[in-house]
Amino acid sequence: MKRILLVAWMACLMSAGPETGAAGEVDVLLVKARPLSDGTWRFDVTVHHDDEGWEHYADGWEVIDPDGNLITRRVLRHPHVGQASFTRSQIGFSIPDHLEWVTVRGHDKIHGYGGAETKVELTRPPRQKKSTEKKQDRS
Repeated sequence: MKRILLVAWMACLMSAGPETGAAGEVDVLLVKARPLSDGTWRFDVTVHHDDEGWEHYADGWEVIDPDGNLITRRVLRHPHVGQASFTRSQIGFSIPDHLEWVTVRGHDKIHGYGGAETKVELTRPPRQKKSTEKKQDRS
């Protein structure tokens, strides 16, 4: 009986194989978001994924609005084998002023989207009010 169970267990393991994605899904661990002086944004995103090679690796992350619309996508062009967590940046993209938060989610070549997402509250600098008063000449 033990032998049958052992053979069945090994068959399950062998049938799973690497194509099922033993590395799991991409988790977004940390997002640092900051507005830039030109009105665009910079996001530094730390993701976790146990990349296995070219067939299964974290190949990107994206910023989406509350309705699921794409704001920007950061493509990761190669695997990071042996580097489970890493940070990559995206700079110079616009986020509509009316949004108070966005979501960052990761993507890999096997699972697509999945894993832990991060909701990011957007902190914008205070807007300067345009003065409607005329400056007085002090001469």
